[in-house]
Amino acid sequence: MNRALLRNPVTLGIALLFLVILVASTFKIVDENHQAVILRFEEPAGTVNAWRRGEQFGRTGAGIVMRIPFVDRLVMVDKRVLDIDLENQPVLSTDQRRLEVDAFARFRITDPLRMVVTAGSEQRVADQLRPLFSSALRNELGRRQFSELLSPERTQLMDNIQAGLQRRASQYGVEIVDVRIKHADLPDGSPLDSALAQMRSARQQEAATIRAQGQKEAQIIQADAEARAAQVYAQSFTKDADFYDFYRAMQSYRHTFGADGDPSTRGSTSLVLSPNNGYLRQFQGGR
Repeated sequence: MNRALLRNPVTLGIALLFLVILVASTFKIVDENHQAVILRFEEPAGTVNAWRRGEQFGRTGAGIVMRIPFVDRLVMVDKRVLDIDLENQPVLSTDQRRLEVDAFARFRITDPLRMVVTAGSEQRVADQLRPLFSSALRNELGRRQFSELLSPERTQLMDNIQAGLQRRASQYGVEIVDVRIKHADLPDGSPLDSALAQMRSARQQEAATIRAQGQKEAQIIQADAEARAAQVYAQSFTKDADFYDFYRAMQSYRHTFGADGDPSTRGSTSLVLSPNNGYLRQFQGGR
């Protein structure tokens, strides 16, 4: 009887098919790019090849996994970095500028068991994170002026958005890897023209303030230098009063006779003085 059944090709085919189904239900391959959650009667029973910080490719828990046929179910979860994109998000800054912001966030599922329990799949995680990302973006940009998006403070701004999103994303077993603002634009037309005019005026005022401060500091430095020079001259000339008189007279002669003026007019000055005039005493030996 048994031999007859074994010789029956239909019976043999059914047995082989059942064996294939049994093997397929028992063994599952988990590759390096995925982690798996074991559900036993739809209740979490463990994880396979879960993400670990600093793990080396090829030395993880990837490979063939055994499970109880028709009892255990494996939910595959991506280990790679995933993306969320936000496009044309309307944001109102503190200076009442309506912005259109494009941004993206990168995240990684670090707790697959929690992710499966709370969301169920990577796509549902992304769907849950997208409004949280939009809210964190609006909250942070709503406390900033438009000009701060064009300054070095932009890096700190994105760090704040990432931290705010991470606090909410932890409930899904997710780590936010990075947040970036691709661009933040003003709508075309009068809002853009008004913002550009205001920014231009602010920069001109800032330049005028810096220029005035520079001139003030230059005058202070010049006055201090002249005071120190006068002090040095006074200390030097008090040691020899005759030399001081001679030096001052030479300076006066130089200026009077045009030696310090335009080269084309040097030597053209004429004075008519008596030989005994006091102005010429240095030509008479200082007497």
